[in-house]
Amino acid sequence: MTMQFAASSSSSSSSPNFALKMGAEEDDTLLQLQQPQPEEEDDDDHEDDDDDDSEEAEKWKKHYSSRHRILLIGEGDFSFSLSLATAFGSAHNLVATSIDSHENIVKKYSNGMSNVRELEERGCLVLYGVDAKEMSQHFFLKTQRFDRIVYNFPHVGFLYPENSYCQIQLNKRLVKGFLSNAKILVRKEGGEIHVTHKESDPYSKWGLVNKAEKRGLVLHQVVPFCKDDYPGYDNKRGHGKLSDASFPIGESSTYKFKLPSTL
Repeated sequence: MTMQFAASSSSSSSSPNFALKMGAEEDDTLLQLQQPQPEEEDDDDHEDDDDDDSEEAEKWKKHYSSRHRILLIGEGDFSFSLSLATAFGSAHNLVATSIDSHENIVKKYSNGMSNVRELEERGCLVLYGVDAKEMSQHFFLKTQRFDRIVYNFPHVGFLYPENSYCQIQLNKRLVKGFLSNAKILVRKEGGEIHVTHKESDPYSKWGLVNKAEKRGLVLHQVVPFCKDDYPGYDNKRGHGKLSDASFPIGESSTYKFKLPSTL
């Protein structure tokens, strides 16, 4: 009882001041409510901005886009891959391969490893020891599918005279093996297999189109190949003491093959 009375007595004696204080606090609160409050930023807007920044503009180099997943087979000194990467401004969409080991690339090509380093710095995956005739069984490649599979000037090496029966048969076997494996790794929708090939004799005896058709591929287009379209590209012999030397490409074309379902 005493505590209740004391509280009541104290409240009664100080009520005018207390009312004034409460009135002032209410006025301040009303002023704060009337003042415009800063708008809260929408996190979704920031996410959209980030998406716009990360969406790189598509870039093209002839038949190849920066949005294509591209597999390059049989690279010599990797200068063709680097030409594409330079045009795209990135190599994240490229997988560049060679049948050679890392050590052989160093031995055979004066610019081989510098090209590889630049490709890797740009985001390219470089694979060594990839056989075009068995690549669909490669531990990594067999898990992938590609928009473009590119093989420029397939050749087994200068084992016999270029126009001899044995040399031609070996090159035919290489082309057959490549096409059979590329068919597995190319995307069913919109995927293309590109083979750049000399038109003159004895290369015309390889029967490239016939071999592709026998493996269920359809010739989509044939376009002239111009080396100057790919700045920095230096085609290499890749065999023997003259591995690092270039060779005349003469009249050459890029043959584009597709799966029947993509036509």
